[in-house]
Amino acid sequence: MNAHSSGHRARLAWLAAATLVPLLAAGPASAQEPAAAGMEMINPAALKWADAPPSLPKGAKLAVLYGDPGKDAPFVIRLKMPAGYKVAPHWHTQAENLTVISGALYLGAGDKMDMGHAHALKTGGFHYLPAKAHHYAFSKTETVVQIHGTGPLDINYLNPKDDPSGK
Repeated sequence: MNAHSSGHRARLAWLAAATLVPLLAAGPASAQEPAAAGMEMINPAALKWADAPPSLPKGAKLAVLYGDPGKDAPFVIRLKMPAGYKVAPHWHTQAENLTVISGALYLGAGDKMDMGHAHALKTGGFHYLPAKAHHYAFSKTETVVQIHGTGPLDINYLNPKDDPSGK
């Protein structure tokens, strides 16, 4: 390829972009509707809270915002924990992304729950947890967290006696 044909192609690409961008921006509103297909919007009052699954200690509520946390696909959930809620040391098969919506979540790394060494993650705080990392969590006040990632979301307790589902 010579420099002349490369320069010619670059000018054609620029011309095409300069012509198409204004046309796309000025298109009718109905042309934008397909882009909204599959979009999700949920206000807090519309959340459907249910008891958390048996793999978590009793008392927590869960709301699914997007997807199905039990499937191999993206999901977003919220978990509402009462004051004094504890999740014993465990790990997840997949990575986990967690944001504190309200309250404070105390997180610690390791195989034993050491409440004195936990890190307080306050409202607005974010936590990324790689797959298979051993950790524990607890709340001192009512706390809501949002968790997102790729499912299936699981919880594997280090000590089988800590598994509230009685597997």
